[in-house]
Order: sequence, then C-alpha cells, then structure tokens
Amino acid sequence: MKIALLGYGKMGKTLHKLIDENPEDRIVLMVNSANASEMTIELLEKADVAIEFSTPETAVDNIFRCFECNVPVVVGTTGWLNRFDEVKDFCIANDKAMLYAANFSLGVNLFFQLNKQLAQIMKQWPAYDISMEETHHTAKKDAPSGTAIHLANEVINNSNKTKWVNAASTNKEELSILSFRKDDVKGEHTINWSSEEDSISITHSANNRLGFAKGALLASNWIVGKKGFFSMADVLGLEFD
Repeated sequence: MKIALLGYGKMGKTLHKLIDENPEDRIVLMVNSANASEMTIELLEKADVAIEFSTPETAVDNIFRCFECNVPVVVGTTGWLNRFDEVKDFCIANDKAMLYAANFSLGVNLFFQLNKQLAQIMKQWPAYDISMEETHHTAKKDAPSGTAIHLANEVINNSNKTKWVNAASTNKEELSILSFRKDDVKGEHTINWSSEEDSISITHSANNRLGFAKGALLASNWIVGKKGFFSMADVLGLEFD
C-alpha cells in the first residue's frame, strides 16, 4: 500500500517506523511543517491512502486536498471538530472517502463500548454524579482530548448531563472534564461515578503509541476502495457510535 503521511509529530514518527517494518507498505509522500509546500496534487495522487496526523490548524485543508485528489484519508488529528459536520457532509455529498477516529487503538475502542454500556446501566441511579479526567503529553495542543470528548458525548447521551465543560463544575447538568498535561504521557482517560456511599471508576491507559499506529494502519488498509464517511466502529464491527 502506498501511503501519504501528513504530519510528522510523535504519531507520524511512530507510523513511519511501523510502515518501514512492513514490506507491503511504503511512504510515497511525507509532509511536515517544514515542507508543507511539497504536498502537491501530483504527489498526493500517487498514494493509495493518506494518513492525517498533523495539527488542528492544518487538518481540514489537508482533508480537502485529499478529497480533491480522490485519495481516501484516515484522520487522527483532533481539535478541528468545530468543522466536523462541514467535512462529513462534503465527504458524503461528493462521494469521497474518509475515516475519522478520536483514537485508533483497539483498547480505547473497547473502552468506548464499556463506557457506553456503563452509562446506560448507571442512568437509573441518579445518586451517582459523573466526572472525567484525561492526561496527555505536554505537546498535545487540544484540551480536552478528542477521546475525552467522544467519551463525554456518550455519557451525556445516557445521563442527566446536558453538556461537558473543561473545568471543575458543581452544576449537576454539566459533565466536568479535567485535563492534565505531563511529560511523555501517552494517554490516560478515567470516568468516575461517585455517590456519598461509594465510587465506580473505569480507566484506560496507553502504554505506548504503537497501538494507535497499528489501528491507523488497519483503518488505512480497510478504507481503500470504499466511499463514504467511516469510523473505527465500521472497521472493528463495534457499536459504540
């Protein structure tokens, strides 16, 4: 598979290493902040698929460039979701191919499913209040993380919470998400359900970035030849959306 790698931060470097270890895959275009002008239509069209892990500021332009070239694009960049509906609607209306995931690791996607099921169970027990915490490396630019937002939306859909806030809150309708940034933390997410009597918590911790990279490559192989807007639920056959 010929891959255009858009973005060369921590995830880009991990993907590069993983792709180099697989003789069936090769990078035909690699773009970072220093050579962004090299992402021409001619070079991008050589790829079977593009993997987008750049920045919130450049992600949407990169996605539309892939659409222009009819190259399927797998997007792991977060922080641009204010334009999510615009991008998704364009993709579907114009018969393009895109897969977006807040997190590509198998463990996190199973965690999504667990979070949704727990929220559905706890809905009948209003004495338990809900809060969330997420911790990432200091270079991560968006807060809360895309993974935390996905988890929060599932909780909101299955509880008395009406919105999330990225701060401590005593408002019973607000889901509090506390964000922490520490050196080289790969990613940790915790959902807490607490009453006066006891607490229930579920946590996912990433040990390294390899799981994210493997999931992104799996999604990249899966989307080639398809049209439409997809998620990791489609790739893994899970029902957390």
